Parts: sequence; C-alpha cells; structure tokens
Amino acid sequence: MSLRARFFLCATSVLALQISAASAQVITTSNAASGSKGQASKSTVKADDGPSMMGSTAPTDAARSETVQVRASRHTAAGGGLMVHEDAAKSRSTVTQEFIAKQTPGLNPMQLIAMLPGVNTTSVDPLGLNGGNLTLRGLNASQIGFTLEGFPINDIGNYAVYPQEIVDSENLRTINVEQGSADLDSPHISASGGAVNMYLLDPTERFGGHLDGTYGSYNSRRIFGRVDTGRIGNTHLRGYVSFSAAHEDSWRGPGAQKKLHGETKWVNEWGQGNRISLAIVGNQSDSTLFPSMSLANWQKYGTSYTYDSKWNPKSPSGNYYKLHQNPFTNIYASAPSTFTLTDQLTLTETPYFWYGNGNGGGAYSESLTSQQYGAQTLSGSIGSYNSSNTKSLLLYNPSNTQTYRPGAVTKLALHTGANRLMIGYWFEYSKQIQTSPYSLVDPATGAPLDEYGGGPNLVLSNGETAQYRDTLTQTRIHTLFIDDSLSLLNNRLTLEGGLKYAMITRQGQNNLPDTSTGRYIRGSWNEPLPAASIRYKLNNQFQLFASGTTNFRIPMNTSLYDAGTYTKGVGYSTQANPNQKPEISISEEAGVRYQGSLFNSTLTYFHYNFTNRLYSQTVVQPNGSYYSQSINGGGSHADGVDFEIGTRPILYHLRPYVSAEYIDARTDSNIAAGSTGDYVKSKGKFAPQTARQQVAFNLDYDDGHLFSGFALKYVGKQYATFNNDTSIPSYVTMNVHAGYRFRNFAFMKNPVLQLNIQNITNNHYLGFVNGVTANGKATTGVYGGKIAASSSTYYVASPFFVGGTASVDF
Repeated sequence: MSLRARFFLCATSVLALQISAASAQVITTSNAASGSKGQASKSTVKADDGPSMMGSTAPTDAARSETVQVRASRHTAAGGGLMVHEDAAKSRSTVTQEFIAKQTPGLNPMQLIAMLPGVNTTSVDPLGLNGGNLTLRGLNASQIGFTLEGFPINDIGNYAVYPQEIVDSENLRTINVEQGSADLDSPHISASGGAVNMYLLDPTERFGGHLDGTYGSYNSRRIFGRVDTGRIGNTHLRGYVSFSAAHEDSWRGPGAQKKLHGETKWVNEWGQGNRISLAIVGNQSDSTLFPSMSLANWQKYGTSYTYDSKWNPKSPSGNYYKLHQNPFTNIYASAPSTFTLTDQLTLTETPYFWYGNGNGGGAYSESLTSQQYGAQTLSGSIGSYNSSNTKSLLLYNPSNTQTYRPGAVTKLALHTGANRLMIGYWFEYSKQIQTSPYSLVDPATGAPLDEYGGGPNLVLSNGETAQYRDTLTQTRIHTLFIDDSLSLLNNRLTLEGGLKYAMITRQGQNNLPDTSTGRYIRGSWNEPLPAASIRYKLNNQFQLFASGTTNFRIPMNTSLYDAGTYTKGVGYSTQANPNQKPEISISEEAGVRYQGSLFNSTLTYFHYNFTNRLYSQTVVQPNGSYYSQSINGGGSHADGVDFEIGTRPILYHLRPYVSAEYIDARTDSNIAAGSTGDYVKSKGKFAPQTARQQVAFNLDYDDGHLFSGFALKYVGKQYATFNNDTSIPSYVTMNVHAGYRFRNFAFMKNPVLQLNIQNITNNHYLGFVNGVTANGKATTGVYGGKIAASSSTYYVASPFFVGGTASVDF
C-alpha cells in the first residue's frame, strides 16, 4: 500500500473515531468546560473551540488569534509583535500590527514576514513597489497559498503572487504564516507547500482616522490616509475608507515605480455572534521593471546591468526602459460573514470577486516581409508601415493577462459539547484571457503608443492579428471538505481529522494556428486530500502538537498551450504539456510550544515528500534566447527544524526575538536537461532555491514614547541548478528603526516621528534565483550524452534605503 493511501486511511479512521467518541464524551467535557473559569478569563474562545485546521476564511478565527494582544498592555507583546499566543496543532507564526507599524510604511506583505521561521523573502526595490520573491521551507511563492480576508490572492493561471497589489500595511491587523500546510477551507489549487493569511483591521467604534507621510532615498514619497466612520446612528454598522499614493525612482537604472491604492472595509454585528463584513481593495500601478540577469552579467556589470536610459531614433533598441513597464489594475472584493443559526449551528459565508488586468512589457524587432502564422509564412502591415516600405521594425509586444474570478466558500459548524463538526463547499469559476499583440512604438520618444498593446496592431496578409500568445482559460473549481474536532481532558487534548475533495476542470482555447494540441484543450483533476492533527497541553505553558496533511497543486495553465515563435519542422518555442499530473505533497510536523509570562517559543520538526514536483525550468536555445517551461521534476523530500522565541519586556524595555531554520531538502529524481533527451545526475542533490540555514534576530525597545529596533537576517547559500554546480552565496542584511510618540495635542492623537533604515551596510547581492536550470556547467548526462552549460537567471536585492515618516491619528 502506498504512503499516500496509508495516510488517507489513517486520517479517515481518526475522523470516524472522533465522531463516534463525541457522544460518549459530551457530558464529561461539558461539565469540565463549565467549570474552567481560569481558562475562560484568558480567552474569548469557547471551551469546545479548540485549535483548528479550518481558519483561513473564518473572520472570527482571525480575531481570536489576537485576543491576548488586545487585552495586554500596548507594548508588551512577545517578540515586539512577532509572536502571539498560538494553539494550532501545526506550525503557525504571526506578525501583528505592533511590529508592522514600526516598519517603513507601505512595505508589502512579503517584506513584513521576512523574520519568521522558514521564510526567505527578497525585494528588488526598497518599498516593495516592484513586487517580491519568497520561498517557504524551500518552496516558492507559486506553491504557497495567499489569502486576504479569506479570498485567494495567487494568480489563477500560474499561481504567482504580486505582493505590491495586495494591501496597505497600515490596514493590516495580522499576517499568519502556516509553514507546512494550508487550512482545509483555504480556497487554493496551488498550496502544496503552506499558506500566508492576511487580515485587515476592523473599523473603529468611534469616528477617527490616521494620516502618515514618508520621504526617503531615491526620491521615494508616499502618503496614506484613513477615515473611520465609527458607529453610524444607533446601528452597529461601521466602516473606513483609505487611500495611498506612492512614488519611488528606480535605484538601478532609469524609470520609477508609481502606485495608487484604495481600501474600504465595513462591518455590521448584531445578536450573539452574527457579523457581516465587506472589504474592497483597488490598486493601480505602473512601474519600470528591473531586469533579471545571468551570473556572467552580474560578475561583469554588477548593479549597472540595467535597461537603456536613452532612446536613439536612428538605432532603436528593445532594451529601452520605457518598453519594459509593468502596468496593472486590480480590484478585490470579499464579504466574510458569520451567522449564528442556533446555539449549536454556525454558518460562515465568504463570497469574493477578483479582477485584474496588466502586463510586463517587452519589445522585439520584427520582419514585416516574413512573419510566421503557424506553418505559413506571410507578410504584415501596421499603421503606415508594410512589407513594401520596411523590412524590419521594432514593435512593442506586451504579454497581457485579464482575469475575472468570482467564487465563494461556505461552511457550517455544529458544536455539540466536546465535538465540533464542520462541513463546507468552495466554488469558483474564473476566466483568464491572455494575449500578446505587436503594436507601434513612438519613433520620437521610444515609448509604446499604448502600454496595453492597443492601437495599431501588426496585421498579417491573411487578415489575422499577429500574436505571441492568444488564449482563453476557464477554470471551474468544486471542493468539498469536512473536519471534525474533539476536545478531551478539560480541553487539554484535541484530536482533529478532516478530508478535502477537490474537483477541477480547465477548458482552454488557443487561437494560434497549427498548435500541437489543437484549438481546444481540456484538463480535469480530482484529488482527495486528508488531514489529521493532535495537540496536548501538558500544563498552562507547555503544549505538544503533531499533524499530517496532504496538499496539491495542479499544473499551470500555460502548460496547456503552445506559444511563442514558430519554426518550421520544430513548432512553437514553448511547447504544451497538457498531460502533466498534479503536484502532490505529504507534510508531517511535530513540535513543542512554551507560552509563559516572560517568553513564547516553538520548536518544530518537519518532513515533506513530493511526487510529480512541478518546476519552472529555463531552456536556452541555440540562438541565445531562452524561455521557461513547466516540467515534472519527479520526487523530492525534505527534513528540517524550525525554531522561534520571543520575550516580553525584559531589562530596559527590551524585547528580543530569534527565529532559525535548518533544512535538508533533496531531489529524488534525475532532471531532464532541456531538449537534449538526456538527464543530469540530480538524484540526491540538494534542492535549488533552498537555503540550508536561516537565522533572524530582532531586538525591540519601546517605553511607550521612545521606540527603536534592530533586525538582522542571515540566509545561507542557494543553488541555482539541479546539478548543484552554480549557486548564489550566503548573505546578511540588517535594518534599524527609531521613533518617538509625542503626547496628544488638540485634535491630534498619537503624533509620531520615525526613521527607518534598510540594508544599513548597503550590501549588493543576488537575492533570488529566478530561473532554475538543470546544470550551469557542461556535464555528462545519465545516458552518457554531453550536456552544454546553461544559464540560470537571478534578481538583485534592494540596496541601502533611509526613510522618514510623520504620522498622526485624529
């Protein structure tokens, strides 16, 4: 019997045992719960509301995680706001508003969780306006499920996360990181490695607001304002509206990053536990991209490797920076709401809608006398240009993606004494339109006439518009889940078992001609995903926990389609691979927590095992160009240890925090070497994009008026190839901050001045392996073939930055 089958039987057996045991334990546990006054005084959670794997879409669960923080003194949280009281029967780390408020305003969520165990995050610009990169226990962001207020943030097609779009940091209440597995109700089809859940602040009960402004290096400037309505009339309805505008000149090369962002949240509560909320996020950005680079270019040019800053009309170049913009518009809406139907039955409903439209720019010199339309060779024309008056022309070629994504997560929870049974259903139907037309560049300025590729497009002699890609993907998701939790021994012992069954279909339409799969493609995946956990409290301070979960990620939608340039006898430069199996992971964790009056700490051992591991591999073509393709990397596994500890105020109001991780991650299969037909000898090698060691240290000082802090992060060497022959070295970054809270003056409350300095040593380093390859140096394959060297691509991390902020409440 397979490991996965054994795990499935074990989890379902635990589930059945809990359901059957519940009725036998109701009287005993109910009596214990009613007499547990000491426990009730510390938390608003019912005695039968033990730790759960069902928290990401439940607004009440988010609030419970902060109960201890709210009731404690304002500046006494463990680790300076990097730890909370935690009862989950799996690894989970949390960043709170107390820590967030002391960072540079406007940082994106990836930057804010950088100190937590297992998290390796890199930003290419100081304010995070150009995005970011993240790995969690060596797994990249496309394997991590991101939610905000219970709705999914990952791209539905390739599962990428664009952290600069998500949320303004001033409105964040908490960010929790689940290093090993997503909750059962998480609305993801890609969370094979863990989850990051973000929750917004609730509107205040009284009218008020917040205003802050920041100015810093690289002419960076940002302003943020929020107005809270307070309770409207005699109702419990309250809300806030916020807006921010940010600008930052590129630190490496020409151009700038610009962002306009708005958010609103409304809450209405009544009766015993009834709550309706609505959150809407709008974002519009236009940034100049930073180019990734090869190791050879990094060694030769360093940080001076950038796009061209000047346009030469006599010699047009596709490397001009105005041809590499990143415009996008996003609107997210979610309404996580809870209804108490009876004393024992609760309904949680989270409808959401996701809209996005953007691209990443790009330009190429195209021949108008010889254009490929599949196997046909045709001539083309665009605007006033045609094959009779020009042979070659530099054209703008953005890769546009437009997404419409409605969905809903519905849960029913039945509380019967010691037992809590939850059942739920997640539905989503998304449409993603992806095109890549060729359009005109202004010959005088070098800028595209339309950043989205509109206006005059390259039209072929057969009347068709030329496209690099032209697809429509429709994804339908039906997911059922059930979870049963049983609390015993005065809530000291909690057993939980659950099962998720995901049913997903994808219908694809490729409008390019002569593709290997035809015009219409269909894929379907059905996956049972069991989970089980146990938590035991030795006393009020110590608890033990263990969990086992299965997770999955279906192939990216790009694997369904041929795309790119067409070569006769070869086909398209990117080949479809529609028959890929889903990536399956099995994760086990066991740990111990101590949560006392002076400090909190957690030590966790983890193991994960992947089958059909899906990788994005860079393939270098003979002409020097390259593209990425999704490949099945076979199996992989990892063993590791996570640790974190944070104190409450000790000597002189100091609160230190330390996190660390050691991981041994291995590839279990030999990896295909591009199109050679051979494989590199990667079996048993260390996994790429994975740091063996990470250590973070944060020291916080806060006496109520004066506050300051120092943060250090060490990240070990990371391989860039499966053959372990190319890597980026380890690095250390350090940040500091300091500020002062003044006394209230007139209508101004809590006026604050603060200074934030990032990367104080101005360390220039490669922070992230963007494109992993099979091998970086020439080698001999498994079958004896000679495999030429290939080139991975990398991102350069952001440099020294200093920013000053003034803020005030009213």
